[in-house]
This record gives sequence, C-alpha cells and structure tokens, in this order.
Amino acid sequence: MGIRIGQTAPGLDLALQAYDRTKDNTDKQFQDLKLADLKGKWVCLYFYPLDFTFVCPTEIIAFDKALGEFGDRNTVVLTASTDSVFSHKGWCDSHKELGQLKHLMIGDTNHQLSTAYEVLDCGKGIAYRGVYLIDPTGVLRWLAVHDLGVGRNVDEVLRVLDALQTDKLCPCNWKPGQSTLN
Repeated sequence: MGIRIGQTAPGLDLALQAYDRTKDNTDKQFQDLKLADLKGKWVCLYFYPLDFTFVCPTEIIAFDKALGEFGDRNTVVLTASTDSVFSHKGWCDSHKELGQLKHLMIGDTNHQLSTAYEVLDCGKGIAYRGVYLIDPTGVLRWLAVHDLGVGRNVDEVLRVLDALQTDKLCPCNWKPGQSTLN
C-alpha cells in the first residue's frame, strides 16, 4: 500500500536508538526512543544519506539553527540516517558546527525506519533526503523526498508546518500572516 498522507505515520512503535549531543555524560548520549512517545507534539523527521559527507551537514546545521522556530510551533525535530549512533557521535566530535548539535540523531542501522518511510535505497543501503511532518495525533501530514545530491529548504518546511497548523485552506505560495481561503 505504501506511505500515505492522512494515515498513521509508519514506524511509531519501532524501537530506535538516538544520539543526543546535548548530554555531557557519554553514557547518557545514547538513548532509546519511539516516535509514539512524542504524541501530543508535532514531529519533523528528516532523513539524510550518510555521516561524513558534504551536503548532509549543511542541512543538519540549518535544521538545528531553526530549532527555536520549530519549538515555537510545538515541533520536535529528529534526524536519521542508516549510520550508527556511534558514527553520529564520531562525526559530531570531528565537525565544529555539528559539535553544537541540539537535536537527536537516530541510527537506523537495521533500515527499519528508512524502509517504513520508503526512503531506503536498498542497493546503496542509504536513505534519500526525506522529510516528514507528523501531527500531534501521529498522523502523517506532509512529506517530500529529494535526490541524494540536493539539500532541502528548511524555510519551506517551516512554511508548510505553519500552513498545516492553521487547519485552513492555504493557497499556493501562502506565507504566515497572509489570508487563508474560505
């Protein structure tokens, strides 16, 4: 059947492992997570192909810089790749800007999450650049998938999130503060 807008987001009950750069104690930097635990909040889940690459850190840093804006919208930001949480840690330890990361990085080494969200390139074992907005009830409300070499626009993700949160009809190129359709 495939992933569908308006349906329960896939993988809500998957047991995930995440890397949390904000924890000082290395033992506490690795934590278990289920997307279902985030019900009651909006979730922005985005996938990227690989650690230690060139386009990926530009996106991760851009999402991280926008965390305040996502927080103002009651939205948790999570990122995932098919790398391990230990690879995430090594990358963040070696990269100046990623060393300041404030959102969780999911290690999808078993490919369950990337398969559930239909972004896994099985031949390469990596995820395409998918981004998903899940509402507080766990329903998938928006998705976009980009090719491996093209970074995303965080402002567009925020614009779509704003439009969804109006719960009204929003015309093409709508921006917050503009009229919605009746």
